[in-house]
Amino acid sequence: MHPILLPTPEIADALATGHPVVALESTVISHGMPYPRNLETARALEAEVRAAGALPATIAVMDGRIRIGLDDEALERLATAGHAARKLSRRDLPVALATRAFGATTVAATMIGARLAGIPVFATGGIGGVHRGAETSFDISADLDELARTSVCVVCAGAKSILDLPKTLELLETRGVPVLGFGTEEFPAFYSRRSGLSVDHRCDNVQEVAEILRTKWQLGLEGGVLLANPIPAVDELDADAMEAAVAQALADADARRIKGKDITPHLLAALEAITGGRSLTANIALIRNNARVAAGVAAALAGR
Repeated sequence: MHPILLPTPEIADALATGHPVVALESTVISHGMPYPRNLETARALEAEVRAAGALPATIAVMDGRIRIGLDDEALERLATAGHAARKLSRRDLPVALATRAFGATTVAATMIGARLAGIPVFATGGIGGVHRGAETSFDISADLDELARTSVCVVCAGAKSILDLPKTLELLETRGVPVLGFGTEEFPAFYSRRSGLSVDHRCDNVQEVAEILRTKWQLGLEGGVLLANPIPAVDELDADAMEAAVAQALADADARRIKGKDITPHLLAALEAITGGRSLTANIALIRNNARVAAGVAAALAGR
């Protein structure tokens, strides 16, 4: 185990014995949802992974170490800290670790921690990507470059709906990242099952996903794989209504001159207010669904 990592005893034992483990990010706890729904969701995600036969490893930075797996006290610390916890991506990890800062990991930073620990599967809500208007702002998430370089399968409900989905998929193609659809030939649009955009390949079971992952990495093709898992139909929100809500939230962020790493948390909060909480309910449903699928993929990779 890398010396900068601090796994829980349960996770250390699981990794040593080949038991399936699923990585979970921590910004969904600190920055993605209000308290106490964030803590309830963090516990629910871990329960979903366990129920599906794997062990959950929520990743965060605390006391100069990358924590691989958090106990309930650490989960509550993150949940109550909210935005006081630093939002950490690749560029932020060295400073946060060297200065013993307290921080939550984004998709990119969680992938790095998972890879260092030897965890090949990670569940999240939606990845970051190319922001709308990126042709002038150059605002592109570090998640995309991380997917190109770090060998972890990321299970998500597509990219966040606030993004430019066609440009995000185009950049993933350029970076050589396979985009697989789990039970779908269409790239999901986070709150909606449909975007009108195609995935590279449809997988209908976790065994096929696991075989693609093994083949990619056995070929020496470093880098991640995106497994796009649509939100359950019963939890899906109307695509047109959500597009109107996103436009309103983006206009508000632009008026307030909110940019960079602050934009996504602001937009998610704005969408929750605009939709009367329906976007948050859908967000929780889709990430729980992703955790279940990720656990299945991890078990298939482990031969369970």
